[in-house]
Amino acid sequence: MSPLAARIHAALPQTQCTRCGYPDCAGYAEAIANDEAGIHQCPPGGAEGIARLAAITGRPVQPLGTEFGTEGPRRMAVIDEAWCIGCTLCLDACPTDAILGIHKRMHTVIEPHCTGCELCIPVCPVDCISLEDATPGRSGWQAWSQAQADAALQRYQLHARHRDDGQREAQEAPAPAEPQAADTRKRSIVEAALARARAASQRPPATKP
Repeated sequence: MSPLAARIHAALPQTQCTRCGYPDCAGYAEAIANDEAGIHQCPPGGAEGIARLAAITGRPVQPLGTEFGTEGPRRMAVIDEAWCIGCTLCLDACPTDAILGIHKRMHTVIEPHCTGCELCIPVCPVDCISLEDATPGRSGWQAWSQAQADAALQRYQLHARHRDDGQREAQEAPAPAEPQAADTRKRSIVEAALARARAASQRPPATKP
């Protein structure tokens, strides 16, 4: 990373939300440094974040691009534990490992580690994850601190190392004899869990004798 990109990267909130159009904050910082992206593409940073980037790059301040989202309170993911089927898809999607859980067991969000990136929302097959405002009345850098950004970056870097190690181990492992069988089995497990959840929601409440 170039010195300019490093300064830009240090000024970003490190939510790793990808709303800027890049895979992470580092990618966005590199794009700005290379004149491939504007300084108005980070909703979590908001107006103050744009001003910070303008001071570093010498570019004029401009409004946040609406195509990238809107500035608002930091939001936190909340899992409806009654509907969670333990599919683990949200664990893989979370860039800061803020979700705790194991296969076929209820998951939960570790509040201090959640950056509000919202990446867990679209991957949930049962729509059991919602978002709650964690900082009502405060947005952008007023709803986020440099200490939180630093902690989020450390967790993201650790998550990335674990992901890369897992991919390396998968590449080095011998190929399974029937690769489609595992996918079919996983799909059947999810479908069965969904069926149980639907059945539970339709079951009439028990009556007291």
